[in-house]
Amino acid sequence: MKSMNLKAGLVSLLLLLAVLGTWHLATLQGPAASGTSGMTAEQLEYARMMGKDPGAQKTTGFPTLAQMGGTVARQLSDPFYDNGPNDKGIAIQLAHSLGRVGLGFLLACLVAVPLGFVIGMSPLLHRAFDPFIQVLKPISPLAWMPLALYTIKDSSVSGVFVIFICSVWPMLINTAFGVASVKREWLNVARTLEVRPLRKAFRVILPAAAPTILTGMRISMGIAWLVIVAAEMLVGGTGIGYFVWNEWNNLSLTNVIFAILVIGVVGMLLDLAFAQLQRLVTYVE
Repeated sequence: MKSMNLKAGLVSLLLLLAVLGTWHLATLQGPAASGTSGMTAEQLEYARMMGKDPGAQKTTGFPTLAQMGGTVARQLSDPFYDNGPNDKGIAIQLAHSLGRVGLGFLLACLVAVPLGFVIGMSPLLHRAFDPFIQVLKPISPLAWMPLALYTIKDSSVSGVFVIFICSVWPMLINTAFGVASVKREWLNVARTLEVRPLRKAFRVILPAAAPTILTGMRISMGIAWLVIVAAEMLVGGTGIGYFVWNEWNNLSLTNVIFAILVIGVVGMLLDLAFAQLQRLVTYVE
């Protein structure tokens, strides 16, 4: 296993070097221009008031590795700066996004897991709820955004609602499936021992269904992290999605690519955390 991990790591490193080498060769001829060239003093001041960085390097082509390295160093050197509504550090933007995702995901857990338990334990309720689940599940979470903005009238809370609505279905379905798939032998033993329903739910059904429930949570978190970026692009304000859109409006491709990399790394770390939790509750029969 260690030999396989080492070989996989070497292959991953070679792939990364190949990508970086291709990037470097493809951008060798990319000329750069200063963002302040051709701008009057009034235009520079207006750009600063709008949260833009007029001194940032603008490129006529795809940014080079050197430009990306400078952007990464600049963003990570002061990730908590706050120069106004449209100019905040990457750590502040991430904190807003993670806060919305965490709150919406927690609300989805509070609804989906208990409801999934009830549906999984009752064939009657499973048949009754299934048409509603099948109709609502395919709807894109962003399709709920106009309705949320109209009824809630708060962009930040609307973002939380969108995260809730996209997170609830994978958890609900996986919880119901995991509860319904508990071995009949275990339930029969609990019935023979006259175990009370609540005790049976926590001591027999929950441990048996936990791996499937965590799988649903893992899927939901991945979807939530995807959706929050698009939602923040729509509603604006703060967040990593708004950061991407704002930097695109500033024509700063290096900041856009940096934000994309940050989104990918954070998404990977969230998935690894849930994968570790899933391993902790997985049992060997």
